[in-house]
Amino acid sequence: MKKVWITEARIVTASGGLDDTWQGLMEGRSAIKEITRFPTSVHDSTIGACIEGLAPRGRHSMIHGLLDRLFRRPLTLPPGTLILTASAKAGIDNLERLHRGEDVDTDDMLPSRLPFIVGRKLHSVEPGVNISSACASSTIALARAASMIRSGSARSVMVLCLDLLSEFVFSGFSALRILSARPCKPFDRMRDGLSLGEGAALLVLADEDLAKERGLPCRGTITGWGVANDAVHIVTPAPDGRGLASAIAAALGRAHLEPGQVRAVSAHGTGTIRNDRAELAAFRSIFGDPMPAVYSVKGAIGHTLGAAGGIEVSIALCCLAEGLLPPTVGFGEGEEQTAAHVTRKPEPLSGTRILATNSGFGGVSCALILEAGAA
Repeated sequence: MKKVWITEARIVTASGGLDDTWQGLMEGRSAIKEITRFPTSVHDSTIGACIEGLAPRGRHSMIHGLLDRLFRRPLTLPPGTLILTASAKAGIDNLERLHRGEDVDTDDMLPSRLPFIVGRKLHSVEPGVNISSACASSTIALARAASMIRSGSARSVMVLCLDLLSEFVFSGFSALRILSARPCKPFDRMRDGLSLGEGAALLVLADEDLAKERGLPCRGTITGWGVANDAVHIVTPAPDGRGLASAIAAALGRAHLEPGQVRAVSAHGTGTIRNDRAELAAFRSIFGDPMPAVYSVKGAIGHTLGAAGGIEVSIALCCLAEGLLPPTVGFGEGEEQTAAHVTRKPEPLSGTRILATNSGFGGVSCALILEAGAA
């Protein structure tokens, strides 16, 4: 079986690129603020984490601006690199503009067209496919890429994920009554909903031999993955976290690890009452006592939907490189069973592994095991 290296990781969030986002997290800063991009007065919240300066370009969606920011630095991919994209809504802002009677590129609106848009920007003849599995989209894309490399069906795969904070998306979450009127508070006992954000991530995965042949760095490795669906409700996770627990168990199995060998969790941590409760139930069922340290980044950059997994894995690579876990921005007072496990301030990373989890509407969950260096 091939070892799966992550050789490149880039992100764009409301806090900036990867270095800026990491620094903001470690300082406990939040990019969630009043939204000026569209009117919010009729909604349950007026705040979100928007990327400054992001705007449509002529007929094109804001996704082109996101892509251009990811590609500001030259990107050299090994020959034959496959492209997987991940997005829940792609250029959904163009649907809003179309409804207002504007002339727009309707291709930008379709998630299925995202691989072709990316392929054109990279002059690639193999544009790949898009994975759209709600807020677990990019985590599942990374799992698929890792599976392809480990099995030998691909030697290198680029995973590119993005989603926008649009009025269409914002109104949908408001209708579900799960937006918080204040910056979200993941795992806090006073949490009352999520804060939306937007962003993009680009990660390149390669098998170890190819990476060494081409002199590519090892930012970290993916050693295990699991995907499951609890099939309980269209938007609400199973209260006992059974779907996520199944995904974590599968990831541990693929990595040939016992639960106690993982001492940190990059959690989905949206700040909704039900998600956080179900996620912690899943962690308790897998790890028992003592629980690993748990953190969420969504109090700082908002919930970036289908891009969340790619962004959060990139941040987890910083954790592995620095030997530190960020504070969970917005977390103050935990419930009885969580207070001792959720990070309040930067903490040393105990060990060289991080479990990264994400879940989405429809009951889908995905878990990845990340390890430092060339494990």
